[in-house]
Amino acid sequence: MSLQKVLHRLLVIISALTVLSGLTQMLFPSFVLRILWADTAPTAAHAFATVGMFMLLFGGLLLQALLSRRPDPLAVFWAGLQKLGAAAAVSIGVAKALFAPLALLVAGFDLLSGVLIFVYWPLIRSRNDAMG
Repeated sequence: MSLQKVLHRLLVIISALTVLSGLTQMLFPSFVLRILWADTAPTAAHAFATVGMFMLLFGGLLLQALLSRRPDPLAVFWAGLQKLGAAAAVSIGVAKALFAPLALLVAGFDLLSGVLIFVYWPLIRSRNDAMG
């Protein structure tokens, strides 16, 4: 199996997990914040739910792009930036003691996801360029 096919399958799984985790964060922000030992005040929960909405949207964008006949390189690129940004934001939150160190697992997952997306991105870009 080619690298491109392996990455494609992994990224479909990652994007589906991003949709599910974003939806969970959006609908149950205080529950997720309690797991991360974070502030569950209404303002924090609302902000966290808003972040969950954007996770849902970017995960959905990536999933739709990957499941299309010709994955859109721009959608993949922006989803990769979102993953890297999320990794940085969560890491900063842990460094500022806003989240428990457990949240570094989330940051690591997002970092790995972003790296995989940016390994995959040039593969589909060159393929789409060749197909015109």
